[in-house]
Amino acid sequence: MIRLARVGARKQPYYRIVVIEKDRARNGRSIEVVGTYNPRTNPATVDLKHERVAYWRGVGAQLSPTVAKLVEKNPAKVA
Repeated sequence: MIRLARVGARKQPYYRIVVIEKDRARNGRSIEVVGTYNPRTNPATVDLKHERVAYWRGVGAQLSPTVAKLVEKNPAKVA
């Protein structure tokens, strides 16, 4: 599953977008970090490794609803 893992100080949330087994704890050991999300900036900052997200989805990883919205709002830039 590809979902958010919270890092950062109290009342200053910052999230890593991680590939992790579905039944592990929210901040448990992840397989790979595929991006970051900072909701405190205006507008919110999202940094994704689109090729790695595509790879993991191809292997069968599911996106959490929140990560699905972030991926949809921040499509890969075509060069």
